[in-house]
Amino acid sequence: MWFRDRQDAGEQLAAALRPYRERQPYVLAIPRGGVVVGYVVAKELGAPLDVIVPRKLRAPGNPELAIGAVAHDGTVYLDQALVSSLRVDEDYLRQEASEQTEEIRRRMRLYRGDRPLPDLAARTAIVVDDGIATGATMIAALRAVRGMRPQRVVAAIPVAPPDGAQRLGGEADDVFCLHRPMMFYAVGQFYDDFAQTTDDEVIALLRRREVERAAGGEQASSGPDR
Repeated sequence: MWFRDRQDAGEQLAAALRPYRERQPYVLAIPRGGVVVGYVVAKELGAPLDVIVPRKLRAPGNPELAIGAVAHDGTVYLDQALVSSLRVDEDYLRQEASEQTEEIRRRMRLYRGDRPLPDLAARTAIVVDDGIATGATMIAALRAVRGMRPQRVVAAIPVAPPDGAQRLGGEADDVFCLHRPMMFYAVGQFYDDFAQTTDDEVIALLRRREVERAAGGEQASSGPDR
């Protein structure tokens, strides 16, 4: 295994991202597991921490298979080859996107309350997850973050299959992926401990980072670090 747990993955990823410490970084983590990794990265870089909440679009009759993803702002990414091969029609895609968007709204309220979205102007937005398989949710997240007009967009993940990591190259200005194994079945196979992260843990980590930044006298900005 390459990672003991998400804490270890975050430490390794933070070391690779250290050059961004002086580039006004803002860490946006994908719940749930990505927030554990993102918290470590944000703390090491002295950065604010917030969440970006994409949801995969499930294939008809196979909810584990992602045919795309949608983000909080309505950004939709579709794997067109997969959509075509499965003959997924427009009505199904609209309905699935609508259902997942509603779940995104619920999670955004749960994790962030009514706080405004962060102001990413002049910032380097670092989008973090605990790993990717197809990359669909990360791509939707990156596109949504790009729409928030940061100075630079960075994708940061501990592990991904080579083709998944390659897809991110067209979406982010920089891609940091620590491992790109050819034999890839699931993200969890590369962790000794890949226990499910709870909503309560996500909320606690966001609050902890807020308290740390306030105690350290770091400059406040929009988002959970206010």
